[in-house]
Amino acid sequence: MSLNLNARSALAAASLLLTPPALAQAPQDGAPPAEAAPPAQAQPVITRPPELLQQVEAPYPPEALAEGLTASVRLIITIAADGSVSDVLPTEPAGHGFDEAAIAAVRQFRFSPAEVDGVPAPVQVEYIYHFTLNVPPEEAPGPDQAPVARKATLKGQLISRGSRSRVAGATVRCGDDPEAPEALSDADGRFSLDVPPGECAVRVVASGYQLYQTKEQLQADETTEVNFFLAPTGGALETVVRSDRPKKEVVRRTITRQEAQRTPGTFGDPIRVIQTLPGVARAPFISGQLLVRGSNPGQTATMMDGVGIPLLFHLLGGPSVVNAEFIDQLDFFPGGYGSQYGRAVGGIVEVGTRKGAADTFHGSVKVDLLDAGFFLEAPVTDGISVAAAARRSYIDTILPAVLPKSEGSTLSVVPKYWDYQLRVDFGAKRDARSEEEAQALAGGARSTGYVMAFGSDDQLRLVTGGPETERDLTVDTHTLFHRIKGDWTYRKGALTSVFTPYVGYDGTSFKFGAAKQDGVGYTVGAREVLGLELSSSLTVRTGLDLVYEHQSFDVEFPAPENFEYVAFPGAESVGELLVEKIGLGSFDGALFVEADLKVGKFTFTPGVRANYQRAGDARNVALDPRLWVSFAATERTQLKGSLGLYSQPAETFRFISLPYGNPDLAYQRAFQSSLGVEHRLTDVFNVDVTGFFNRRFDNIAAPGDILSLPGGGVVQLPYSNQGIGRALGVEVMVKKQRASATDKWSGWLSYTFSQSLDGRTGSAPEGNGGDFGGGFGGNGDETYGLSPFDQTHILTLVSTYVLGNGWELGGRFRYTTGRPTTPLNHTFDQYQVDRNRFTGMYGPYASARMAGFHQLDVRLDKSWQFQSWTLGAYLDVQNLYNAENVEFTFNDYRQRREYEVPGIPILPVVGVKGSF
Repeated sequence: MSLNLNARSALAAASLLLTPPALAQAPQDGAPPAEAAPPAQAQPVITRPPELLQQVEAPYPPEALAEGLTASVRLIITIAADGSVSDVLPTEPAGHGFDEAAIAAVRQFRFSPAEVDGVPAPVQVEYIYHFTLNVPPEEAPGPDQAPVARKATLKGQLISRGSRSRVAGATVRCGDDPEAPEALSDADGRFSLDVPPGECAVRVVASGYQLYQTKEQLQADETTEVNFFLAPTGGALETVVRSDRPKKEVVRRTITRQEAQRTPGTFGDPIRVIQTLPGVARAPFISGQLLVRGSNPGQTATMMDGVGIPLLFHLLGGPSVVNAEFIDQLDFFPGGYGSQYGRAVGGIVEVGTRKGAADTFHGSVKVDLLDAGFFLEAPVTDGISVAAAARRSYIDTILPAVLPKSEGSTLSVVPKYWDYQLRVDFGAKRDARSEEEAQALAGGARSTGYVMAFGSDDQLRLVTGGPETERDLTVDTHTLFHRIKGDWTYRKGALTSVFTPYVGYDGTSFKFGAAKQDGVGYTVGAREVLGLELSSSLTVRTGLDLVYEHQSFDVEFPAPENFEYVAFPGAESVGELLVEKIGLGSFDGALFVEADLKVGKFTFTPGVRANYQRAGDARNVALDPRLWVSFAATERTQLKGSLGLYSQPAETFRFISLPYGNPDLAYQRAFQSSLGVEHRLTDVFNVDVTGFFNRRFDNIAAPGDILSLPGGGVVQLPYSNQGIGRALGVEVMVKKQRASATDKWSGWLSYTFSQSLDGRTGSAPEGNGGDFGGGFGGNGDETYGLSPFDQTHILTLVSTYVLGNGWELGGRFRYTTGRPTTPLNHTFDQYQVDRNRFTGMYGPYASARMAGFHQLDVRLDKSWQFQSWTLGAYLDVQNLYNAENVEFTFNDYRQRREYEVPGIPILPVVGVKGSF
């Protein structure tokens, strides 16, 4: 007998190794009953399964050959993100040397890279290597011999139960015999299987789904078409083997949509999870600001798909301005980020949206006590897809009913908001299994891209008062923005180019007593990032980041005292009502270059960003060199560090002429440094510890210098570059992931110890005050003092447990040190006759603190999975034990007594969500 080797692959899911077999749905007629399937959850999708490109023939074991033995060796192989085989394990030892020969051969195989959600990713597959001895070929049958065996065809489509997503890269076969015919589903989940007629014991194995089994009766010379609905394994936080994007920053904390949507206290909003990460201080009530590593408000840049947006959260501190279903990934850089990012001296938050589905029409509708919204996605044609979302609040009718109304501490807030997103993708063909194949089909180069429009609108009316205060305060604000951006990505070989043009519109309206301001802003910008992989150890990126904006304001407010009038003794100072129309344009551009250099276990990323700003008559230049270094000490331990300079231009409106602005402002600057270690304790426990030291200088301080006017007299600038600051601290992140579908618990603990100081160069402003820097009397340091936003200890514990049968329970506990405050030290009334008002007597600046903030939030989810859609309901309770955390204070008209205003009390939010 001559030797003949027959090898073929049987791609299977890693979940097959982790979960017991279970039927995914009610079987076809005549099939055994199916087990109940757990609820559907959003799962990563294999958009391109691996394909065997290079096969190596295994030598037949001599001993087995001599004895005439055959075997089928079942192997579990791990295919790396580059298509190489990184590990091979036998599942059923065959003996007689077959296992060793098969493993040695399979280690030399080469596959096309698999992709999960469009990203190259490692996967585990089942592979069967057959050792057979062929028999001499039989003579061709004569006319009187039996006819060729008849065949039956089983065709169909694999669909994810509960979402109707198509399941690609799944193996379909009849029975568990190694010789049984099998087929692989394509990108649309379709398969075709030729088998002998009769009963077919169907087995479907797919990554991220339960083993599916049923029976079909197949007739000879006929085609049977079916749809199989596969049940996803695990819950919303299922861990999937997926490669990370190469890190170019010391700390990049990435949050997936599935991980964030069920975090307690966030009301299903992934972006609000940022507030639970290390390095982020708790923002003041209703501000929605991000205070990162001791920075001040406005010093952390917020971006959406690479385009800057004026605010990340709706007024009242949330929710975010992006529909949760539209978010693909959220990257948070507390510091040490690369040269591609700029215009910030604090951190960077970038929200990445996702493209529309390429398989079929999907959508979701969510309604709760705060707002209602929808999300839709669908393919238009091959290579073109669309996704859209919108949301509208009705919190303005709910919130006033739960806020405190006790005498002297009333707070009535009437907010309204809406937002929208629309994205059209093009150029991504579904028939290519890899980027190389896609470029080959496109003639050696490939272009993809999308066009996106998004925007947000907020209105907030805040009224405080009470019989004892004898003072009412009314604030009305309206903010909105719209952005339209394009994204064109061109790839050819080792070259990648990403061009992002965008335009924007911003509107603001603000009224405070007699003062009123309406503003309009127009923005035009573009980014170009060019990357070239010169070798496996050297990659270079360079690009331009340009933006021009024009802002105009209609202003009405009383003239500043002593600028155009002198206060009249014995009466409240009332100046002439100034009416101004102000407009100003500014340009900010940057050229950046950086490289990734791998030397042994070290990776170096040096970079530099050159900044140029022109606003009115101001001309500013800043050069920001940066360096990031990592050292892979072991397979589980990585050391990392960074240092660099960062620049942020002042807002355009600050450059307007006196008395409203300062046309001579310069770049705000900061030096950032960090050093950390990341260690993987086990396959599910990770620990990340990072220390940081930041120093800010030339920051905007208010009020500014006192200048002499040309015609005589003096005036104090509203702003100047006198602000300085420094922050140091340690961040700790301990995260526990789910190891498999049977692992019920996941969560993380984050802790930050920090000290943030503010100060100013030059003399302190009159009155030992100012809302930024200066006036730190009583602490022995006339230069620095505690920042008004300093929080020494920030602790957050988040945990989620899968109860089973569609139930999931989670909790979040937060504690932060109280913010610094200047205490009211009233001993007697201090009356100003000229102004006809009382003034307060205060202790040393920032010499006291508010009480610490602590709160427990709990969330309970329940989902019901149907064949083509999923229904979910949740109860998200904020401030479960009704802690009365003081958010801010105000005084009565005599400045004798402080009134504390607590935050939101216990707030249960019930919501439902349907998705298909």
